[in-house]
Amino acid sequence: MATDPFDPAAFRALGHQIIDLLTDHLAATATGLGKVLDLPPPDQRLASVAELDGRGGNDPVHWVKRLLAESNHLHDPRYMGHQVSAPLPMLALFEAVGALLNNGMAVYEMGPVQTAMELRALQWMARVLGMPAASDGVMTSGGSLGNLTALLAARQRHGDAWQKGGHDFCVLASEQAHYCVDRACRILGLSDQGLVTIPVDAQFRMRHELLPAAIEQARRNGRTPIAVVASACSTATGSFDPINAIADVCQQHDLWLHVDGAHGAAYALSPSLRPLLAGIERADSVVFDAHKMLQTPALVTGVLFRSAASCAAVFTQQASYLFAKKAEVEWWNRGHRTIECTKRAMGVLLYVAVAVLGEDRLRQDLERGVALARALAARVRGDAAFELAVEPQCNIVCFRHRPRDIAGSALDAHNASIRVRLLAEGTFYIVQTTLPQGVFLRTTLMNPRTTEADLDAMLAAVRSAAS
Repeated sequence: MATDPFDPAAFRALGHQIIDLLTDHLAATATGLGKVLDLPPPDQRLASVAELDGRGGNDPVHWVKRLLAESNHLHDPRYMGHQVSAPLPMLALFEAVGALLNNGMAVYEMGPVQTAMELRALQWMARVLGMPAASDGVMTSGGSLGNLTALLAARQRHGDAWQKGGHDFCVLASEQAHYCVDRACRILGLSDQGLVTIPVDAQFRMRHELLPAAIEQARRNGRTPIAVVASACSTATGSFDPINAIADVCQQHDLWLHVDGAHGAAYALSPSLRPLLAGIERADSVVFDAHKMLQTPALVTGVLFRSAASCAAVFTQQASYLFAKKAEVEWWNRGHRTIECTKRAMGVLLYVAVAVLGEDRLRQDLERGVALARALAARVRGDAAFELAVEPQCNIVCFRHRPRDIAGSALDAHNASIRVRLLAEGTFYIVQTTLPQGVFLRTTLMNPRTTEADLDAMLAAVRSAAS
């Protein structure tokens, strides 16, 4: 590399090399012929990466090649694992633009056009969900921070929590809610009594009819319920809580309704899938990840608030070196509304995706993922060697291999060992989850390149690993 790391000519030459490597990687993963993942033991991988001696002088292209070879290949159609998208290649280039400009998002003057694009992206999200035109929001790094931010707003509604605290508060959520909801309650200082979990039905949806009794019991226990979290959808099984029914309870008891739509809020784009989210427009706050179903690079999370005042009130601190006035006045300074200060200009990625591709293309990919999930579920139901955990509501399918002569903990170990063998082979990447019935293999079908032929090949690989 040139002596001057800021030399434009050297940057151009390096950029061409890297783009060629990335393009070759994209073409290779499309074939589905290589490994999705090469996964040696962690200590072995660590040993293969030399310690930094501080001298420099390494060839950057060498490290690009290593990253491409030794990472998890999400663009491979046989990646069917966690809820992380195969991002649009175009947006990788915008990531490079953002990295080079390095405009932060705490104050408008540090990211002027980025601030405008983020606000427009948030307005688009709110419109898709049917939230009021006067709603507000902020982008943050992932659903965990998003859920925490929303629950901070719910707590702030009961007085200035920054000054008074609120250790007797509690939040109610499904027992299938993402673990970050419990984590958020603990960060808020609500202790292990701060989250009240509600049982689920056979489809793993919150039993909303149990909410009123749980609210009253919490009050008898000396707690003050402040919010109910509805999952749209749950991470393990992709189940959608009945938002409308939960909203009715929240309205009757004057509770904040928060919807964790990190995975499923994007289905509001589809008329055929929108019923899964019936009532989401009634929420006081919603978390909506673009890096899951809208194919942006991670992390791009919108936290949307029905009330602009609630959004402005989440954080009531002052920082004279950044802010001149209060948050409700300085709508253009986004640092008022988020834990992060120098946060990435993540809204640009969603704005560009919608502006370039349009809603129809994004909707088609959403619907296609659900169609693949239904096709996989049909295959599992039709094969006596497999068991389906629950009919998929979205693009998540949980199933297990079930020999007739294995049951109980042995069946759990059998399915866990299948995944271990698949990881060792590296030709497919699926994950697992533990449900009341035991350990199940879990797939999330969100790669636009995945086909039904890939589903057949994956089930064949599972059978092979089982034998």
